[in-house]
Amino acid sequence: MRKLIIITLFFYQSVFAQTSINLSRLNWLPKSHSFWVQEQGSLNLYDATKLAEKKTFLDAAQIQLAGFQGVVASVVWNNSQDKILIFTNTKKVWRANTKGDYWFFDLSTGKGKQIGKSFPASSLMFAKISPDGKSVAYVSSHNIYLESLATGKVTQLTKDGTNRIINGTFDWVYEEELMCRDGFRWSPDGKSIAFWRVDARKTKNHLMINNTDSLYSFIVPVEYPKAGERPSEVKIGVVNILTKQTVWQKIPGEADNNYLPRIEWNSKNELLVVQMNRYQNELNLYKTEPSTGKANLLFKEKSDTWVDMFDPSAWEYDAFPFKTIENGAAFLWNSDTDGWMHIYKISADGKTKELITTEPFDAYFQAFNEVNNTVYFVASPTDATQRYLYETNLTTKITKRLTPASFEGTNSYKFSTDGSFARHNNSNINRNPNSRLISTQNHEKIFPYSPDVFTKPSRNFTLEKFKVKTVDNIEIDGIMAKPMNFDSTKKYPLFFFAYGEPGGAEANDEPDFHPYIEQLIPRGYIGIKMDNRGSPLLKGREWRKSIYKKIGVINSRDQAMAAKEILKWKYIDPERVAIHGWSGGGAMTLNLMFRYPEIYKTGIAISAVTDQRFYDNIYTERYMGLPQDDPDAFNQASPITFAKNLKGNLLYIHGTGDDNVHYKNAEVLINELIKQNKLFTVMPYPNRTHGINEGQGTSQHLVKTFLKYIEDHCPPGAK
Repeated sequence: MRKLIIITLFFYQSVFAQTSINLSRLNWLPKSHSFWVQEQGSLNLYDATKLAEKKTFLDAAQIQLAGFQGVVASVVWNNSQDKILIFTNTKKVWRANTKGDYWFFDLSTGKGKQIGKSFPASSLMFAKISPDGKSVAYVSSHNIYLESLATGKVTQLTKDGTNRIINGTFDWVYEEELMCRDGFRWSPDGKSIAFWRVDARKTKNHLMINNTDSLYSFIVPVEYPKAGERPSEVKIGVVNILTKQTVWQKIPGEADNNYLPRIEWNSKNELLVVQMNRYQNELNLYKTEPSTGKANLLFKEKSDTWVDMFDPSAWEYDAFPFKTIENGAAFLWNSDTDGWMHIYKISADGKTKELITTEPFDAYFQAFNEVNNTVYFVASPTDATQRYLYETNLTTKITKRLTPASFEGTNSYKFSTDGSFARHNNSNINRNPNSRLISTQNHEKIFPYSPDVFTKPSRNFTLEKFKVKTVDNIEIDGIMAKPMNFDSTKKYPLFFFAYGEPGGAEANDEPDFHPYIEQLIPRGYIGIKMDNRGSPLLKGREWRKSIYKKIGVINSRDQAMAAKEILKWKYIDPERVAIHGWSGGGAMTLNLMFRYPEIYKTGIAISAVTDQRFYDNIYTERYMGLPQDDPDAFNQASPITFAKNLKGNLLYIHGTGDDNVHYKNAEVLINELIKQNKLFTVMPYPNRTHGINEGQGTSQHLVKTFLKYIEDHCPPGAK
């Protein structure tokens, strides 16, 4: 037996030595464990169970023969996986490049052609092949079109699309806050298409001004619903492909006072629709009859804060939050109603609800394997800075950790659509990211065959993890960066990096710290980043949702009280303490500078929300409610309320073309600081957006400005 094993291993070693796959380019196919990778200009297909059998489904010569000369951004497959669309020549819409050109290829012949040629270049969105493989649907200029693959005939399915009537995709706020981009779905029988229609005509414009790109300034309007303003009217239509008639689905409630963030067809050609009320503390799952629009309520969940429709640490676009299992008899759903984020199995009629993950820790759903009836989820039972993969078998009810102990740190998984394989990425503060392909059965590695190699980051500073307990008895996790020549007998300036809102966590067990601050650490700084209550750590419902109606209050107090404990460390210089944050972190920086001036002496706030009323309604109202309901809560949450307390050195940076956090935030703050006779520094970047990275030399200038301000006002070096 031992000899046989050795021979078998030698065989696989020889096979895999001939197989070189770039796992970072892995893209899983629908309903399978096959994946495609672009290699040397060709598109290759692999079956995870037979990796040595590479299949080139479209070679470079075939692609070029069709006239295609662009870069393959993505591939869209049909159900039978014998036809594809290649997405190319992409352009940015809001955060991502979701417009471009599409090329159709019949894999049985290798022949291809461009579709949508009558439309402007790079204007098509979310093209999909019909279930019968005879046509392609896509969006252009906010209308949905159908193109015959045989004749090239184009049929317009919606006709009212304008810059404010949006069919088949979404406006800025739905994409930004509800993770919605792709706005239509083919029915399984191919006879109809369900789509979103957003009517933003009543939503007011926020006006930005462009002073640099022409002789005369011009206005740049941005359709933007601010906190307290009613949402745009959104409804779901189902258009019949033969009759071209649309039936609007009759979802209860006011169309302009609710959200419809997700839809999905079931196997019976019925439509599942997720609705959330405006406060986002109630979620309803409806099943509709597409031909009549009649809606039946299947499931409802309520919260005294907000309902999480998706994992706030993952930010996955367009993912349906309910996983259908058992041939449609039930679905899986994540809920924190019992205090932990647990997975529940709910019957298709919504009448029974069974707790699947019973352990006292958060469990975020990742995938389901029908063959072995197993649910996979990520959890952090003992260390919130880390992530590990677990499984629960629905038959045996046994739960176990799958990620081996050797992969300490942060682990992420990109699962095959059937849940049987995954690309596994691992890293920690002292280990570079590394990847492998695994079978989810016992976390068995199948590629590469060679042993895992863990390398240390090449950097001129060290990272370590720590915990502090505040005066409020709150335990805070942190990551600390130190110079290589750190001397504990001397005192160092302290530089905090903070975010602190429900949109993300910073103190993760990963090898990077902060791209700007990393440059300062070797010059003699201690860098710190911490996560406060309200951040999306796997620490339970109370940790995440205690921030409700207290943004700017509870999160800044946690940061400040933790900072006070750190200032007790003998190697910290309390007179040289700096803080930086961007966006929500910019608001955090201002709150800390204004509320706790005795701690923070220097701050750089970038693209900050200075008044909570100025930000969009979906994000703000989810965590704060409506400003008209509780004006005082909004006053207490807004940094501008406390600007009068500024004592230290403040550099405020903002792009005037920011369509996310508008430059209005900067000017209103500037006015208030002037009124309060406070001295400060401002660096505006003309027409730059929220990331401040457009234009020649912008990024370099921003970094240089950032570093110089810190060194001038919070001098480096141990003393």
